[in-house]
Amino acid sequence: MTERRAEGAGRPGAADGDVAVAEGGSGDVRGPVTVEDPGDPRLGDYTGLTDVRLRRVREPAEGLFIAEGEKVIRRALAAGYEMRSMLLTPRWAEAMRDVVAAARAPVYSVGPEVAERVTGYHVHRGALASMCRKPLPSPADLLADARRVAVLEAVNDHTNVGALFRSAAALGMDAVLLSPDCADPLYRRSVKVSMGAVLQVPWTRLESWPGDVGVLREAGYVTAALALDENAVGLGEFAARRHPRTALILGSEGDGLRPSTVAAADVTVRIPMSAGVDSLNVAAAAAVAFYATGPAAG
Repeated sequence: MTERRAEGAGRPGAADGDVAVAEGGSGDVRGPVTVEDPGDPRLGDYTGLTDVRLRRVREPAEGLFIAEGEKVIRRALAAGYEMRSMLLTPRWAEAMRDVVAAARAPVYSVGPEVAERVTGYHVHRGALASMCRKPLPSPADLLADARRVAVLEAVNDHTNVGALFRSAAALGMDAVLLSPDCADPLYRRSVKVSMGAVLQVPWTRLESWPGDVGVLREAGYVTAALALDENAVGLGEFAARRHPRTALILGSEGDGLRPSTVAAADVTVRIPMSAGVDSLNVAAAAAVAFYATGPAAG
């Protein structure tokens, strides 16, 4: 299972001379190459970043994703993702000096106006990197060593996906599994909102849903569907059972889980609420459930 092409395939601007090398000092010091034309093909990975419909198709197909900002770029590199290229505005060159020096990929310096014309928005963080995707693990391999996992069904808001991954990292979830129709965790907005957590928490896509509930069950997981149901058990009661392996299934922001998914799960779980509130945003509900079923709550 993969969401990228072979490493390095189609990498733009990899010709000799794209990375400047300064003379003097101990060893080579790489520096950015200035690009003044927003139509330069070497900047192709960064074009139209605000076109969500296009980027959702293009990025997985071309095996890339965009890391935005110094912290996220550093976390992507620390997580072992290979860089295709980097785009910097001049004021960020010093902050990223060590990354530039170590880069084996082209680094381009562009003015703020050029960056905005290429990407479609004001790049206020001043640093973008195009990274190579990694092949996704199989669900069975990912589940083998995990104990608590989240399963997302048709969660299509990238902000919610990013926030959910950040909670998963902070609250000790071992992995996240996505239904085939979930949003891309490596879309720029998701990566940014998660503060790079999508690069740290293991994840993969399921091939058949809710059919793959059976895969979870075979791996020894109790599947818990978070849904509003009169027969649902309270989250506190479910957490107190301390199942050795738990899969928390969360649905889309509007409709929640599909009836077929609730029927396929081992148990339906609800979060008790007050003041006439009947539900929480999926990212908020996930954070509550992750904490309640984790070791810190015990």
